[in-house]
Amino acid sequence: MLAMRILISLQLLGLTLLCVGIFHCQASPRYTFVVEETPYRRLCSTKNILTVNGQFPGPTLYVRSGDIIIVDVYNKGNRNITIHWHGVRQLRNPWSDGPDYITQCPIQPGGSFTQTIMFSSEEGTLWWHAHSEWDRATVHGAIVIYPNKGATYPFPKPHAEFPIILGEWWKEDIGQLYKKAIQSGGEPNISSAFLINGQPGDLYPCSKPDTFKLMVDYGKTYLLRLINSAVQDILFFSIANHKVTVVGSDASYTKPFSSDYVTISPGQTIDLLFTADQSPNHYYIAAKAYVGGAGIVYDNTTTTAILQYNGNYTSTSIPSLPNLPSHNDTKASVHFTGSLRSLADQNHPVDVPRKITTPLFYTLSVNTLPCLNNSCAGPNGTRLSASVNNISFVDPSIDILQAYYYHVNGVFGTRFPNFPPLLFNFTAQDLPLYLQTPKQGTEVKILKYNATVEIVFQGTNLVAGDDHPMHLHGFSFYVVGWGLGNFDKDKDPLTYNLVDPPLQNTIAVPVNGWTTVRFKADNPGVWFMHCHLDRHMSWGMDVTFIVKNGKGLGAQILPPPPGMPPC
Repeated sequence: MLAMRILISLQLLGLTLLCVGIFHCQASPRYTFVVEETPYRRLCSTKNILTVNGQFPGPTLYVRSGDIIIVDVYNKGNRNITIHWHGVRQLRNPWSDGPDYITQCPIQPGGSFTQTIMFSSEEGTLWWHAHSEWDRATVHGAIVIYPNKGATYPFPKPHAEFPIILGEWWKEDIGQLYKKAIQSGGEPNISSAFLINGQPGDLYPCSKPDTFKLMVDYGKTYLLRLINSAVQDILFFSIANHKVTVVGSDASYTKPFSSDYVTISPGQTIDLLFTADQSPNHYYIAAKAYVGGAGIVYDNTTTTAILQYNGNYTSTSIPSLPNLPSHNDTKASVHFTGSLRSLADQNHPVDVPRKITTPLFYTLSVNTLPCLNNSCAGPNGTRLSASVNNISFVDPSIDILQAYYYHVNGVFGTRFPNFPPLLFNFTAQDLPLYLQTPKQGTEVKILKYNATVEIVFQGTNLVAGDDHPMHLHGFSFYVVGWGLGNFDKDKDPLTYNLVDPPLQNTIAVPVNGWTTVRFKADNPGVWFMHCHLDRHMSWGMDVTFIVKNGKGLGAQILPPPPGMPPC
């Protein structure tokens, strides 16, 4: 209890000292994030966007494994905002995790909130972003997590490192885009351009002078910290004439493997090494959408940056473009994702749960809801929806964490099903219309502390099959298996990788396919799991987990900090 009193007192005093336990105190770096409207010009026109500290993308945070930092967030924008530290476990500290109406009420215009971000075993690349409506389109930035002092990378130290943030740009205001989509019940407008480090690239109008350039020296090796901040799209990424070596994903090291391209889901991070070993020249770095679902409207443009060699040489007038896979090449997408393996060496062991105490089977579906007089913009005048196990999540009036912690009744139910209510051929081409209508509710799944959890995510072909990048807050999970079609409970577990599966916090469940993940519920608190395609999340493809307290002080939720935003 003494440690908790010390922690609360220091937060009340606004100091930058944070004490963890009784004997260990350290100076915690403190950052200021001012969320504000800032004019930015892209694609021949200027509009105001929400930014942090006037920057787009926002500032990069540099930390070491196990650090604790404090971020003072001031909302000087014109709408509610929250900030999420994507992939940071936040052990026992869901109060600073960020998703609105799950772990906090949003920071209102003119308000502020001091968040404590507690890193643990993460090492590599993560990112932070807004977690309210679709504001992460412009409110986001990288997190670089270095090894502890004295430790090194498990690969040769690169000559230099560069965050590469992939994103989207709409000519219209993102807040208005969100409101129109919610009001109409239909698909949102597709993006006007993709971005690399905030720039569309010279294939778009009015963009050539500001195209991002990556300057390299011949023969040197570089580390790219790749982040997909896109709101609506999985992306293919490549560098013309250069192979990349994958060495990490979601702040966990992987067995190195070489590839001509990368598939990266919204929310995911991938660490890449490449060597500048080609003839000195200019080469395109490029990214475009991967869309596995049939009939889904998508942005078919390509964003570019320039890889430019230093030195005196005669360059060709037009850089060469990389050979990216076709937009609907599901085989290429799953081949890359399925190649990820944990490093699994003596210094980076794996701890895959073997004996499962909580088996869960979650169907992921796009759905429809009826509209009065068939007046909505979804199929046949319906409103588009989405669900997990046929439950479409509804935001509560206050956040679930405070309701749970303070025992407020009537905010959420606790009957989220372990299995779908109906079994059918999930990936059949023609499914009966009555299956498209989900139930709506605010149900949570309760997990016992230290439960060993297996989730089989099963995509369905209701309304339209699609890939679903699923992200879990508060945990990383081992991806032990995946496949196309319907999961076979008798055959598919025989193919699970329990030796060196990748440890991730975001994984794309393939279109009309399945993915199995495992984790240990050793982080008490309220934690959100959702599809990271924001239209699917807004339609209700979400689950909230409550991990109950365990025995002992170190297995219980930390007390709430002062200044939690009001609802």
